[in-house]
Order: sequence, then structure tokens, then C-alpha cells
Amino acid sequence: MPGLIERYRHRLPFEDGDPVVSMGEGSTPLVQAPALSERVGASVWLKLEGLNPTGSFKDRGMCCAVSAALREGSETVICASTGNTAASAAAYAARAGMRGVVIVPEGKIATGKLAQALVYGARVIALQGNFDEALTLVRELADRHPIALVNSVNDFRLEGQKTAAFELVEELAGELDGLCIPVGNAGNVTAYWKGFQEVGASPRLFGFQAEGAAPLVLGHPVEKPETVASAIRIGNPARWEEAMAAFTASRGQVRAVSDEEILEAWEFLARREGIFCEPASAASVAGLIKYGPDGCERLVCVLTGNGLKDPDTALSRAGGVIPCTAEISAVEAAVLG
Repeated sequence: MPGLIERYRHRLPFEDGDPVVSMGEGSTPLVQAPALSERVGASVWLKLEGLNPTGSFKDRGMCCAVSAALREGSETVICASTGNTAASAAAYAARAGMRGVVIVPEGKIATGKLAQALVYGARVIALQGNFDEALTLVRELADRHPIALVNSVNDFRLEGQKTAAFELVEELAGELDGLCIPVGNAGNVTAYWKGFQEVGASPRLFGFQAEGAAPLVLGHPVEKPETVASAIRIGNPARWEEAMAAFTASRGQVRAVSDEEILEAWEFLARREGIFCEPASAASVAGLIKYGPDGCERLVCVLTGNGLKDPDTALSRAGGVIPCTAEISAVEAAVLG
């Protein structure tokens, strides 16, 4: 399957002959969710963005941001990250032959994401501060040096991420009433609305933040955001105004869900739908379960990242392994238990 620039070049700021850094991102599965549909009383689909090359939706935007940086002659890309952006930036920088640098909050990045950034060869810096402080610092650094900043403040990121909206409209023939989406730095919900508008669609947008990191819900920045959903542990979203404008224009809402509600939805997806996502992804489903479809008959929940991104949380919530001796009676007892 061709990457998103090749698929949607006519809707993206790239010309024939421009360098393209791609790993076949986009074209992710959209699957029906029968158990979830029955639970909420509406037809629900799940957009599996965790099946992008590095396991998250970030690859859509990173494809465009790194391609643009290469076109502009940059040799280094940098980002602040809670994890997924770091992994994606590191991978696409490696593919482009560029230097990748990522700054992450010390002790606040999931193991899988940290491993990815390191293995891809990025220079990983653990900041003694939170994501919002990291973003402020990398923006200042990019102003001082010829380094390409590839966080969602980079407009090319939104250009790539808006292609998910194109796919939803194509796959559902435009019959989509609502979109449920996790909200952290608010770039993705901004990108979806941009994409929908460009193709004349207007589903209602329902954004969900974790209660401990819900600045858009509270109406003010959260100085020390905390949540088990590390990917949305952000207290001062970079795309605050654009996201709120999208919620208003779409007649949608942004609401909060608790960590326990997120983890309950995460387990529900795994055990009833057979889908393993990272905790932050399940915020979209937690919100739909908690608040209901709000009059919508056909909805999509965006699952932003793969479950293997955060193995520590998964193992802490899953059942234990059953020890067994190599004897048929012991195996029978263990299996039939």
C-alpha cells in the first residue's frame, strides 16, 4: 500500500519530485466493534492507528514533517514528547538519514516508546520536568539553531494527520455522525477537523482527556498533569485554541474521564473486542461508554497507539501466568482449572 503522501498528494503541500520519507503509513484498519456497539446503543467502529509503522498515529504527521524538513535542507529534527512522537520522529529521521533528537520527561515515558527511540538511534534526553516544559525549551532551541522542530506545532504534522479523516469519509461513504478521540496536545483533533472540512464532512467531535490532565475541560493549564495514560499527560496543549474551535464548530464537546474508566475501557477492548491498545487510546472508548453517543447513530473511536507501547501497565493489569510441571495431569488441571 502506498504511503499517505503518494495517496493524497493532491491534498497535501508536496509536489512531484519532492523528497518523500515514507514507510507506508496510513490506510489503517477500520473495524466494527459489536460488543461496544451493543453496550452504548449505537453503531461503533474502531480506527486502529496503532497499526502504523511505529505503532501510533504520529507516523501520519511525521511522514510529512520529516519530508518537509528534508526538502528544506535540515540535517537534524527535534521534538519534545511523552513517547509516541519520540518513537516516530526517531524512526523517520533514521529513514531520512537525518539526526534525531528527542526530549522526554524523566521517568514519565512508557518503556516501549523509550526503547523505540533508543533503538532507532535518536539522541534521547531525559528532562527533569514535564512535557509542557520540554516543548517550551525545544521551541526556543529550534529558534536559535537550524534544527527542524517536528512537534504538532509544525503545520506539516497536521497535514499528514488530517488524512485519517479522508480515510474515514471514504470507508464509511460519508455516513459518520460522531468521532471520539483522546486529547493530549490537541493536534490530532485539530487535524481531523481540518481533514473533514476539506472533504465537506462535519461529524461531531467528542474529545476526551484524563481527569488529571484535563486543561481543556477545566479551562486553564494544569501545572502538574498526572494520569496513567502517559500519551495524553499534557497540561497546556499547543493546539488549544484550534481544538476548542473544532469542538464548537462541529457541535461537539471535550470531557474528562478518570484513570479507572480509561483502564476499564482498555480491558473491555482487549477482552471483548480482541483489540490491544495503549491506555491513552482507550480514553476515546471510556468517554463514549461514560457519556453515551449523544444522539449519534454511527461513531468512530480513534485508537491512537498500540498496546505494546506500554507493556508495564499491561502486565500490571493482566492476569498472572500459571506455573505447571511437564506432566499430563498437571497440564489437565491447569487447562481445565
